[in-house]
Amino acid sequence: MNPRATFAALFLLVTGTALTAGQAPAPAPPQPTFKLRVDYVEVDVVVTDKNGNLVRDLKKEDFQVLEDGKGQTITNFTHVDIPVERGDRPLFASEPIEPDVRTNEKPFDGRVYVMVIDDYHTRFGRTQRVKAAAKQFIERRLGANDVMAVVHTAGATTANQEFTSNKKLLLAAVDKTQGRKLDSATANKTNEYYRTRDLRQAGDPLNDPDDAERAFNARSTLDTLRNIAEWFGSVHGRRKAILFVSEGIDYDIYDMIQANNGSNHGGASMVMDASRDAIAAATRSNVAIYGIDPRGLTDLGDESIEIGSYPDDTSLGIGQGSLWNEVRLAQDSLRSLSEETGGFAVVNRNDFSNAFTRIVEDNSSYYVLAYYPPDARPGRVHKIDVRVTRPGLTVRARKGYMTPKKVDAATSAKDIRTPEVRDAIDSPLPVSGLTLHAFTAPFKGAAPNASVLLGVELRGRDLNLSPTDKIQLSYLAIDANGKVKGGNTDAIAMNALKPETKTRIEQTGLRVLNRLDLPPGKYQVRVAAHDSAGGAVGSVLLDLEVPDFLKAPFSISGIVLTAPVAAQLPTVHADEQLRGVLPGPAVAARSFAQNEEVALFAEIYDNQGGTPHKVDITTTVTTDEGKVMFKTDEARDSTDLGGKTGGYGYTTRIPLKDLEVGAYVLTVSAKTRLGNATPVDRQLRLIVTPPVGGR
Repeated sequence: MNPRATFAALFLLVTGTALTAGQAPAPAPPQPTFKLRVDYVEVDVVVTDKNGNLVRDLKKEDFQVLEDGKGQTITNFTHVDIPVERGDRPLFASEPIEPDVRTNEKPFDGRVYVMVIDDYHTRFGRTQRVKAAAKQFIERRLGANDVMAVVHTAGATTANQEFTSNKKLLLAAVDKTQGRKLDSATANKTNEYYRTRDLRQAGDPLNDPDDAERAFNARSTLDTLRNIAEWFGSVHGRRKAILFVSEGIDYDIYDMIQANNGSNHGGASMVMDASRDAIAAATRSNVAIYGIDPRGLTDLGDESIEIGSYPDDTSLGIGQGSLWNEVRLAQDSLRSLSEETGGFAVVNRNDFSNAFTRIVEDNSSYYVLAYYPPDARPGRVHKIDVRVTRPGLTVRARKGYMTPKKVDAATSAKDIRTPEVRDAIDSPLPVSGLTLHAFTAPFKGAAPNASVLLGVELRGRDLNLSPTDKIQLSYLAIDANGKVKGGNTDAIAMNALKPETKTRIEQTGLRVLNRLDLPPGKYQVRVAAHDSAGGAVGSVLLDLEVPDFLKAPFSISGIVLTAPVAAQLPTVHADEQLRGVLPGPAVAARSFAQNEEVALFAEIYDNQGGTPHKVDITTTVTTDEGKVMFKTDEARDSTDLGGKTGGYGYTTRIPLKDLEVGAYVLTVSAKTRLGNATPVDRQLRLIVTPPVGGR
């Protein structure tokens, strides 16, 4: 069998080493650039002992960093140790209740993952194995303080999921996996050999009819990895991981001879360039890739059945031996992408539990080193070697990086947002500094859109409130295709406020209510604010699902709450649609004192008004153990709709005086007595605190 180079050689291309003698290097394509350019080099480092256990007690002086063989001065050093938090799940519920309010009050301290599901390199018959492996990580290893995005290499972009900690949304994205891997090149060549063996002349090449499509799929997958790594470049100070669930790149980039002897194997150089660019982007952005082969231990499975009875000649690229070479090459691609970026590959394993535990450990306890590079000229490639002085330890870190080309970011003349707001709203993670609490509540709107209430509360003590101060608040909704479908930017000038209003803002904060008109679908709502005088910036990200209120036979809006104390925050842009149904403005608070009374509002939409019937609406407050502490029932009649489709506005009040201090589940549910529509409900967490204010 002819020896083959492995994918590890790709990194030699990244570091500038020449190709094999006699092969001219392909011209390098233009390198992508960062939105933000950082002068220092950041390297996250995982250190383990001889037993594979994480080492957590190293100091700055225990590390040595070499760039291109020369020692560097470590200017910043941090040991990161992130706990794994579990979701707040009531005992009676099978899953945690996702919070309907998001805040950046606590700086983000979780792990950051992007799961790339490689549909292009997954056999259709193994789709379920991919789903099972991906779901295992999400269900068992993703902490409540972690965020993950799911990206497919093929299929509709609506199958992807933006960053979220909502496991339900992540699992739904995984469920859209559909393997579409081509038959192996070996199988195709073997079949051609069998069909043409009586006509073939010695030295005639065997062609793979899928070669062009195979090369396209390989480039597309590698370009996806590169794009994600580049996008990750703006996230600093923490480890960033790509979980690459794939059977590996199945294009032989080393068989250059075929491309020159009349065969149709002409994509090798382009796939090689894409491989080099993916590794370069990941090392430049300090992103660790973990290649995960969902096949587990393989005996070639269904692929071997296709060629099991055919000749075995590796010189022609046919038969079982060639197929094994192809599998090894694909697995080598996973190993190289992983090892060169500071991760590791999970191949030839049926049980992923230990590997997934290691991935979580890698991203939970690590060291972040930073130094100023001696050569910061754009477009230069540099090798990195991280060592520890303590003997017997193993170090894993990226092995190099390329300095980005300096390009001034273009800004639209119509974009009135401050640079701070733009950067915060573009960040894949919430930004802490200016504390925000935000919520969304979808309601039926003017066809075909829904009307989504967006509430944002800013903490008063974070604001400067000088006469020249302006607070800029920007928000936008991004759909599943990554397109902005709605948003606005508001500016609040402090010199326009009365002195007593400013005093209240200092003591309590500021509330802004807005409406977004959005069609049914799945969105990520991003909110960012900037205090121009004080300089504080903050952002939050919210998951939003807008139901199709017009088509669903029976549905429920979002829930909005208010209470006297919480409503004391001055409100900008009061919501006129709620003014007549709630005693105060909608609030982001979900924690209320025992001497408070909470009022809520929701709408029940009934598209079966032509048939007389009744609708039962129930509100309950339940302990974590499932004990009902408050319940109210109300029946509504379809005659209220006049025989048409429409909605029932629903308001109730919940006195908290009889509830003990603690956590509860508030549920608003509705069902129609027609019996042909599924009951609907909304749930949220409610916290009761000791009485305040002597009331």
